[in-house]
Amino acid sequence: MLSKKSIRYNFVLQLVLASIILIVIFSVILYSYIKISIYKDLTKSLQKEAALIAVEKSSDLNKVEKYSFASSLQAQNRVIKTVVRIDAKSKISFEPSVVHNVHYLTIYYPYNEKKSLFISITKNISDTNKLLSEILANILSINFIMLFLVLFYALFLSRMLLVPIKSLTMKLANMNESFLQTIDPRTLPKEFAPLGKSINSLVKRIQAFTQYQKELFIGASHELKTPLAVMKTKNEVTLLKPRDVQRYKDALENNITTINEMNKMISNIMEIGRQESAQFEKPIEIDLIKFLKERANNFKILAYQEEKKFNIYISPEKYIFKTQPTLLIHILQNFVQNAIKFTPIGKTISFYAKKTQSGYLIEILDEGRGIDEDKDLFAPFKRFGNKSGAGLGLFLAKNAANALNIKISIKNRKNSNGAIASIFIPSNKK
Repeated sequence: MLSKKSIRYNFVLQLVLASIILIVIFSVILYSYIKISIYKDLTKSLQKEAALIAVEKSSDLNKVEKYSFASSLQAQNRVIKTVVRIDAKSKISFEPSVVHNVHYLTIYYPYNEKKSLFISITKNISDTNKLLSEILANILSINFIMLFLVLFYALFLSRMLLVPIKSLTMKLANMNESFLQTIDPRTLPKEFAPLGKSINSLVKRIQAFTQYQKELFIGASHELKTPLAVMKTKNEVTLLKPRDVQRYKDALENNITTINEMNKMISNIMEIGRQESAQFEKPIEIDLIKFLKERANNFKILAYQEEKKFNIYISPEKYIFKTQPTLLIHILQNFVQNAIKFTPIGKTISFYAKKTQSGYLIEILDEGRGIDEDKDLFAPFKRFGNKSGAGLGLFLAKNAANALNIKISIKNRKNSNGAIASIFIPSNKK
């Protein structure tokens, strides 16, 4: 049973209604054409007969009737006579009439203009009307049969059109977090190729997310297990024999330091959970220029507190952009905080933002030692350089960029020391 909410039901309904309209229009045109053709032949026949009679140049009605070989309706289904029509113009005219349910057609043919005489030929057209009625009945019967054929074809065609969707549904139903497989768009009809590409894009994002989750789980277990093992070992060594108060105090302070580091790491892990919740935030339109200027001014205060310069270069005056602000802030904060962290005191961080032909580009340039471009900087719990941290900042930035469908990268500066962190927003995201 087809549901009113199903695509197949709507397709069948629309196709049947369109077919009915076309069939009705075609039938009306066909019947009208047949009717006009029959009446045209009939009027031509009467007009030709009247013209032949007029050629005789006879004003005697008896000669006219003699020429016609009939004077009654029963003989030839027509009556021929001359009539006077004072108010009629000198032109051929036809008049239908009905007498005792019998249909007639009368032609008035100009015969003597001076005397306003017309030849009148009245013909019984009941058989003609009966033929037209039979033709109409046959057309209606054919239409009824065609309607059933159209309905059957619509059901068959709708079933065939749904085959690719059912195939995609089966493939998606067989997928799970352990088995994620892309779909070959070449195996799909041309109209379904964009849908296949969208599904593949979603599958790749899920694969990346699943991989990140696995890496995060393994990394978190390792990062938390190691300091706990160190704390346990130190405590056991401290308790092996009596020691002075300072030794116990040092052990406790080391434990507190380790616990504080673990708390920071746990806070970062919780930040990942908050970021995943932010991915469900409804995108809104913002003025990206105003948004960036407000954030850049806040970053400038942080740099000033670290005794570092922070230059801002943002253009144009306005750029409307639809995004999830919380996720975009995650990316900006991580990039700028890293730039401030690795830039030496007295050096400069530069914040560039400008419109390009293909989108909008944001760049944060620092004057630190640079990066090792051969390493995966966005992997979780990966720390580089001699600065402390949980190693989750860039991992969070990458997750946010994937959710926003924007591109981020970090590379070394070519003409000076330091790195460039880039955020590229494609123009189709505007």
